[in-house]
Amino acid sequence: MDGIEIGRDAPDRPDIVALLQAADRYFAALYAVDSNHLLGVERLLAPDVTFVAARRHGVAIATGALVDCGGWGEIKRMYVDPSARGLGLGRRMLQALEEAAAAKGLDPLRLETGTRQQEAVALYRAAGYAERGPFGAYRPDRDSIFMERSLAAG
Repeated sequence: MDGIEIGRDAPDRPDIVALLQAADRYFAALYAVDSNHLLGVERLLAPDVTFVAARRHGVAIATGALVDCGGWGEIKRMYVDPSARGLGLGRRMLQALEEAAAAKGLDPLRLETGTRQQEAVALYRAAGYAERGPFGAYRPDRDSIFMERSLAAG
């Protein structure tokens, strides 16, 4: 209907690599290196990662990933190209990742986002994610917000 298709994709496709690089530059402009917790293409290709992209008329405009952390999942690499912002893609990408997590039996879902990304924080809150402390290998960081949502809770 809007020419946008969301589905599993390969993070090593040239247009996706370019979009990931654009995301890296965006995050590098916002945060110090040690506050950026980005997964590279090699890690995104791992079998425990579900990588999703949105394409408009075949062109990659958004990315997201789900990492299977052994019973729970982590949302990573959420990014929407500036030319596609305002189309509700963040929510649609998040839904696709939540559906993938549900299909794999991963619950809860966790994520780390930055304090300077208020639109992202608002998206996650609206989707039912609540703030929590650091998880996994993360440590407290004044630039990070850690969030979690149980899919079983609805």
